[in-house]
Amino acid sequence: METTFVAPKVLEQTYAEVQQRFSSIADLAHGWEHVNRVYALALSIAEEEGADSFVVGMAALLHDLGRAAPASDTGHHADISVTLARELLKKYNVPADLQEAIIHAILAHSFSKGLQPHTLEARIVRDADRLDALGAIGILRWAITGVVKHTPHSYHPNDPFAEQHDLEDSSYMLDHFYSKLLKLGDTMSTKTGRFLAERRTAFMRTYLYELKRELVAIPAAEK
Repeated sequence: METTFVAPKVLEQTYAEVQQRFSSIADLAHGWEHVNRVYALALSIAEEEGADSFVVGMAALLHDLGRAAPASDTGHHADISVTLARELLKKYNVPADLQEAIIHAILAHSFSKGLQPHTLEARIVRDADRLDALGAIGILRWAITGVVKHTPHSYHPNDPFAEQHDLEDSSYMLDHFYSKLLKLGDTMSTKTGRFLAERRTAFMRTYLYELKRELVAIPAAEK
C-alpha cells in the first residue's frame, strides 16, 4: 500500500535521516552542523522571499548528502548527493515535479560545478550555502578547512594580504579570502541573501583589518 505524501512529515523524516547519516562524519566544515545551519537559514530566507518551503527545506537538507556517503562513492559530492536524494525522494513518495525542483536546487548549489539556479528555491539554497562561508562562521570554517587540507602556510611571508603576488590558496590560507570568500556576496541572487552577505562580508573585512594591524605592529619590547 502506497504511503500518502504529507510534506511536513516528509521534511521531518528527512531531517532525522540526514542527521543520522552524518552522525559518524567528522567534518567540522561540511558536516551536520553546516547542513543544519544551511537548512535553518534557507527556510528563513524562503519565508522572506515567498518561496516553497518544502522544496527549499528538502534541498537544503540533502545538498551535501554526498559528503556522508561511503569513501567508495567517488565523484563530485553534488552528483553523489543527487543520487542519494533521488532514493530518499522516491522512498517518501515525493511528487515528480517537486522531486525535480529539489534535484535542481541540489545541483545548482555547488560553487565548483558552476550551474546557474533557474528557480527561486534553487537560488535560496545556493545563497544559504554560500552565506555559511561568510561572517564569523565563515572564518571558523575557513580555518578548519585550511587545517584539514594541510595548507602549508597561513599567509605569504612577504605579502600576507595578496597585494602583489598571484593568489595561491592551496599554499597560503589567507589567499582564500581574496580568491573566493570576499567575492561570494556578489553572487547572491536574492534580496535577503544580498542583505545578509553584506553584513557578513563586512565582518570578514574587519577581521582582516585587525589581523593586518597585528601583523604589522611590532610591540616595542620586540623591536
